[in-house]
Amino acid sequence: MLSISSARPSFSFRRIACGILFSLIHAAAAALPLPWLANGQEQARQALRLLLDAASHGLDPAHYDADALTRRLGALEMLEDSAGTTAFERDLGAAMGRYLADLHAGRTASPYRPASGAAAAFDPALQLHLALDAKRLAQAVDQAAPAIPLYARVRSVLAQYRELARLYPEWPSLPPAGQAGIAAGSAYAGSALLRERLQLLGDLGEDDAPDGEQTYTPALAAAVRRFQSRHGLVEDGVLGPGTLAALSVPLTHRVAQLSLTLERLRWMPPPPDGRLVAVNLPAYRLWAFDLGSRSWTAPLEMRVIVGKAARTPTPLFIGQMRYLEFNPYWNVPRSIELGEIIPKLARNPAYLEQHDMELVGADGQVLPAAGSQALARLRAGTARTRQRPGPSNVLGEVKFAMPNPMNIYLHSTSSKELFARTRRDLSHGCIRVERPAELAQFVLADPEQWSAERVADAMRPGPTRTVRLRAPVSVVLFYATALADRDGRALFADDIYGLDQPLIRALRAD
Repeated sequence: MLSISSARPSFSFRRIACGILFSLIHAAAAALPLPWLANGQEQARQALRLLLDAASHGLDPAHYDADALTRRLGALEMLEDSAGTTAFERDLGAAMGRYLADLHAGRTASPYRPASGAAAAFDPALQLHLALDAKRLAQAVDQAAPAIPLYARVRSVLAQYRELARLYPEWPSLPPAGQAGIAAGSAYAGSALLRERLQLLGDLGEDDAPDGEQTYTPALAAAVRRFQSRHGLVEDGVLGPGTLAALSVPLTHRVAQLSLTLERLRWMPPPPDGRLVAVNLPAYRLWAFDLGSRSWTAPLEMRVIVGKAARTPTPLFIGQMRYLEFNPYWNVPRSIELGEIIPKLARNPAYLEQHDMELVGADGQVLPAAGSQALARLRAGTARTRQRPGPSNVLGEVKFAMPNPMNIYLHSTSSKELFARTRRDLSHGCIRVERPAELAQFVLADPEQWSAERVADAMRPGPTRTVRLRAPVSVVLFYATALADRDGRALFADDIYGLDQPLIRALRAD
């Protein structure tokens, strides 16, 4: 008979025991008062400085009662009040605990998914006790915030724009340029003011001497092109209405955009080792990273097309890409059948055949695609439509599948001319990628078996082929109207889905 003392606990039992022990440690830590004033006021003052610096992370110090707590500490210096001291230590500990929690996982609820194991394991009360005991409060704050380089870069740019906003709470108005805009070499009365603004924003060097106070010079046009590149505008160097509007956006608004990005980055779970594909929806850009090396270099960057803002916005999503389909069928979603295919088929009985589509029954058999019977089957939902592989297939030559209940995936496209547009919210929700062959080779991660030539061959017209990835590739569809590139330049995008203002209101809420 096996005694309890000699029995090896099962995995489930050990897991439960560890959870109970962690809970006990957390409860004990949370119950203990923090001795902020036990050895003078330095620890308390450092904590207050950290709370007052919350704005550097895009958070409002008022949410942590930083000013009120500072005044209370000053009052405690003037009188001995044990009850007041206890209350102050309790409230300062609570404020610091909230601050660490907000830095670690965001002040607002993440739209992606419930807290990951790493996020759930973070205990701000316990971390605060440990930091106070070791006199490492500043390090605790740094460690609570996301460790990814992008967070640090955005925070650095935020500091620059906060200082600019302090110096220039309102921009002087730039003279209008007319609908046609102003090209290099033309007269422009606002040239001196434009030069100053471009220098402040970093698009024109401080040492660039004016060539003409009333002329829109080639040097100014080159600086405007750099500005346009950072703001998702047509990079033509022409000073038109859109560029002038972007140049006139208040600096306080740019500060708000950068602050929102820091909050959105705090929502993200820690990135896993391996390959990552990240898409910033309002910037219409895709980046692919190999995190296994921890170098955070970006071997791939390309334009994308995202879901239409008015009807089919692409959802925020974190998932895993698991396989590719070369020469895929396009299985038309039911919503598109109801909203587009059925009305068009009702007007034109040959619509399916003309668009290389076929009707498929519940048993997978291909059915006649013309006539009233096809329309009746589609309306009743007893058949579905799919588009055959080929030059007109909307998915193009390859589909990047990442199973999810929203049926969102990445794919190439037969309408490659659309990538030349500046506003590219044009899809039904999926992501169309500009350079699918390069992305396929990246995610396949096997240069010997999947060389550029082999990928190109697989993408040529032919039968559908499914290729499973050797290892799943993480995919993040995120939303940020302000970013910072690897050179520390601020990048801004339009709020195409109108998500900034609701987040601003949520961050301001008590």
